[in-house]
Amino acid sequence: MQNILKKFERIVVLALLVFMMLAVLASTIEVGVILWQQMKRPPLMLLNVKEMMEVLGLILMVVIGLELLETIKAYLDKQIIHVEIVLLVALVAVCRKVIILDYKEITPEMLMSISALVITLSAGFWVVRQALNDKEEDID
Repeated sequence: MQNILKKFERIVVLALLVFMMLAVLASTIEVGVILWQQMKRPPLMLLNVKEMMEVLGLILMVVIGLELLETIKAYLDKQIIHVEIVLLVALVAVCRKVIILDYKEITPEMLMSISALVITLSAGFWVVRQALNDKEEDID
């Protein structure tokens, strides 16, 4: 029974890996198409701030997808979820949100909440990174 579960889990993870690869590929193509469409409009080869924010947000979405792909690959290889990668994905996702925020419409409470989230994720990432570095030093 355990063997069947392991095979099933591997098939599911492989399917997720393929889906994630397709999603990242489609997102990358979409970023290219949107960037091309926006740059060929007058004024030629120039983007306004709103267009740049849209493109940067899309690029960061591709980066988030790549990091999630890395998480799935790591799980497939070692059957463990790397907390460091998950925290990094979350941090990039929150930073993406900060970049694309419309600061005219955001409340101070929301800004403070996002700030607390960035600080907490950064601290968590640092703690995990330090623990992994200490563990590597102990092995050496």
